[in-house]
Amino acid sequence: MAIESVTTEVVEDRYAGLSPEQLVEMYRLIYLSRKLDDAEINLKRQQKIYFQISGAGHEAALVAAGTVLKPAHDWFYPYYRDRALVLTLGMTAAEVLAEAVGAEPDPNSGGRQMPCHWGHKDLNIPSQSSCTGTQMLQAVGAAQVGRIAQAVEELKDRTDLYETDEVVYVSIGDGATSEGEFWEAVNTASVLKLPVLFFVEDNGYAISVPREVQTAGDSITKATSGFEGLFQVEFDGCDPVESYREIQRAVNYCREGRGPALCHAHVVRPYSHSMSDDERNYKTDAEREDEARRDPINSFAKFLVSEEILTEGGLDELKAKVDAEVRAAVDEALAMPTPHPDTALDHIYSPDVDPTSDDFSTAPQWDEEGGQKTVVDLLNDAMRTEMRRDPRIVIFGEDVADVTREEILEDMKGKGGVFKVTHNLQREFGSDRVFNSPLAEANIIGRAIGMATRGLKPVVEIQFFDYIWPAYMQLKNELSNMRWRSNGAFKAPVVVRVPIGGYLKGGAPYHSQSGATLFTHIPGLRVVMPSNAADANGLLRTAIRCDDPVMFLEHKHLYRQTYNKGLNPGPDYMIPFGKANVVQEGTDLTIVTYGALVERSRRAAKMVPDVSVEILDLRTLSPYDWDAISESVKKTNKVILAYEDNMSWGYGTEIATRIADELFEWLDGPIKRVAALDSFVAYHPDLEDRILPQIEDIAAQIENLAKY
Repeated sequence: MAIESVTTEVVEDRYAGLSPEQLVEMYRLIYLSRKLDDAEINLKRQQKIYFQISGAGHEAALVAAGTVLKPAHDWFYPYYRDRALVLTLGMTAAEVLAEAVGAEPDPNSGGRQMPCHWGHKDLNIPSQSSCTGTQMLQAVGAAQVGRIAQAVEELKDRTDLYETDEVVYVSIGDGATSEGEFWEAVNTASVLKLPVLFFVEDNGYAISVPREVQTAGDSITKATSGFEGLFQVEFDGCDPVESYREIQRAVNYCREGRGPALCHAHVVRPYSHSMSDDERNYKTDAEREDEARRDPINSFAKFLVSEEILTEGGLDELKAKVDAEVRAAVDEALAMPTPHPDTALDHIYSPDVDPTSDDFSTAPQWDEEGGQKTVVDLLNDAMRTEMRRDPRIVIFGEDVADVTREEILEDMKGKGGVFKVTHNLQREFGSDRVFNSPLAEANIIGRAIGMATRGLKPVVEIQFFDYIWPAYMQLKNELSNMRWRSNGAFKAPVVVRVPIGGYLKGGAPYHSQSGATLFTHIPGLRVVMPSNAADANGLLRTAIRCDDPVMFLEHKHLYRQTYNKGLNPGPDYMIPFGKANVVQEGTDLTIVTYGALVERSRRAAKMVPDVSVEILDLRTLSPYDWDAISESVKKTNKVILAYEDNMSWGYGTEIATRIADELFEWLDGPIKRVAALDSFVAYHPDLEDRILPQIEDIAAQIENLAKY
């Protein structure tokens, strides 16, 4: 799209303002990047490293980008071919090779990730994963941090959080632009006019699939030309001077605060996709010869000599110095210590903030005058009081704001979420801290990760658990392991609130799902499901104040029940994670349960008055309170696991297995489960009642087990 300003006009200078010394340095970095590629290939053939993927052919555009941008000032989300970029920003050859050998001192991941999965805290490079395209939304979230910090009075002076003219760089291959998250990111950045530099490195192939079957019109520039406010430049990414000139224009546009820019760099891939690929199987000899001609390792060297910036002798001298630097870096990397096996579990959770500790056990200050409150009331109160305490907290999601058009706020009652859990928060804290997102679940989680890695505290809402699945890649492969995969350098303590569960009478398959095990199975996530109003308040406060990502599952059926109302426990009330609540004591058998099954279990126990039933409400599903389970089972010698999810492979199965393994000698009867049928939840109430576990089902199992 033709968008110009004074500082985005084409510079006519012969070398785009670059001095001869800068041009030589650019070639040195291009050559260094290539020789590091070659060194890794040799190390892989010698079985001294375990994987290799090349950045060959992309170097000229990347060195130009690194020269224009500011390390430790701007933020960078580079993909795996960006070796030349990170070298230009300041990563050393030894640091690059440290990741290839899996060394403990590796600043990227400490031996936890494959080579070229960049991350460097000092250079503002958050840890990158193998997933193609997920970095795009995180970059958009990162770009919002400066916008939010400048708008929130208490954060304006937090110079540790942002720079007023920062740009967020995020790169992607032409193949990965087919991922939906690329389009979500470009759209959101354009709508919000964020300073994001989208850097598309177009080598014509997604492994073996050519661009023309990936992109409409065979051009990502054409395909994105309709985004209003998106500045575009397209250039020969094998020419460092042209690349520098065009990238400078795009970066200037972003720094001016005018919005995002897209750089479309046409590069080559003279090496195969990786050492597991052989491009000779799908590229013609003529195509490979043309790539070799354009390859900047050759073409830019010829340019420097033809322009008399370097002599042939000077070029040879430069190469010899780089060759020596690479040899020394290889020796240094191979001599580095490797991670000790005992560190495998380090950084899965915060080493500094333990939400299971007594630090998170605070006494309630009951508000007797305020009367009984619903789960919705006290969830809202927890967010409100925490937002007053911590200006870094931002709340967003689909429909969570009272209104989107702020000018009508005073005249409207306001939405505040489809269940009204966030109602009136926007009125108190403003639209910079409480705002609506697009109808796109990955967009919510990806942006939240980008914000959290830079120091904000996002508390986001996925409107229904049933629709969380587009965000599952972000939740499982990005959010959960940010601290672990970066070896503790980065963290993303996002709180994800999710209405969940059935018993709605008409919820049907797409508004009644459970499925907590799909999150309790993921290391790094805390998973919470309260059953009553006071617990919801205290556990949400713990979730917000802890330093790990939390899935906060809110059972929809429990939002406005009368039986689980409670007094407001006060603005500092917290409940430690992993601490079950004994709902009622008993001696004959134990029911271990959570969520909507807590009240159903209590009513079932009343139906069997001759059996003394102890009921444990787990409250948190990961971690769960094994000590409470063990103590109760040792006392009653019989146990029922009651859970709303499907019977097979459900949450109770893991606990049942552990009881059988560790408490077998205390058991006087079989371990029983009460759960949903292995089905989808139906619309008609008669079908729903048959599918989901009912009070009568629990009572029947109590009677059955009591006979042993």
